[in-house]
Amino acid sequence: MQSGRLDMQDVDLNLLTALDVLLTECSVTKAAQRLGLSPSAMSRTLSRLRIATGDQLLVLAGRTLVPTPYAEKLSEQVHELASTARAVLQPASGTLDVAALERTFTIRANDGFVELVGASLMTAISQTAPHVRIRFVSKPDKDARPLREGMIDLEVGVLGGATAPELKARLLFRDRFVGICRAGHPLLTRVTAKRYAGYQHVVVSRKRQFSGPVDDALGQLGLRRTIAMVVPSYANALQIARHSDLLGLVPHSYLGSAFLSGAGVQHFELPVRTPEIKVSAIWHPRLHADPAHRWLRDTIFAICKKAS
Repeated sequence: MQSGRLDMQDVDLNLLTALDVLLTECSVTKAAQRLGLSPSAMSRTLSRLRIATGDQLLVLAGRTLVPTPYAEKLSEQVHELASTARAVLQPASGTLDVAALERTFTIRANDGFVELVGASLMTAISQTAPHVRIRFVSKPDKDARPLREGMIDLEVGVLGGATAPELKARLLFRDRFVGICRAGHPLLTRVTAKRYAGYQHVVVSRKRQFSGPVDDALGQLGLRRTIAMVVPSYANALQIARHSDLLGLVPHSYLGSAFLSGAGVQHFELPVRTPEIKVSAIWHPRLHADPAHRWLRDTIFAICKKAS
């Protein structure tokens, strides 16, 4: 072994978990608390990590620790390796006592899916797994990092696998877009592509875009609609269409629950054809064999199959 550096045969793989926690917390004290160590022991571990990597990893900036560029580069890889190591050393049991399962699952989905299956999912869980909790979180984008880093257990949406080819998916149901407008809207007397394009529209877009598949279809007919407003959710579009002359657009699956919440809105079939929407459950391979996660996926699949 060269002076000042650790030889690979001397490396303690427990350092991997310590490094993961240190880079997550950027605090020796907080990392020590998470690992059940004293601050002095955690400080010694950081020293060993600095020797092993040949980098300072965390340095003072005022009164706080900040990661070095090398540590920032390592962070995602270290987290993935630490998670994989824990999975290998603590393999999931082949059997699952659902009634005794105590776990919180975090699911990222849009508001339409929550309205579609939220109540049914909670009913199914309360009957078979009373100690399981579900945390739905909003879906501002298709970033795969929350799945990779374990911040969410499952995502529901349209596949965007170009940036995360390793993710696994299962088709839940097929959907399509329909138009919405206030009750008694003049368009409803005769829905044609030309008349549809002649009104102003409100669209839902996470990316704040003013065009989509409907615009492509209208363009093939030489038509162009005016999009007056972009909103972040279908609930927003629903309320705006209800109280104005703007035309909206929602998935057909959204009609079942949202439209029961109040009168004053009607839906209509679009006068142009748009691509089918394939809604899938998406998860990281790390959780593929986990019995509890498999149970959750099967439960959601059964609910969606019944609802579609």
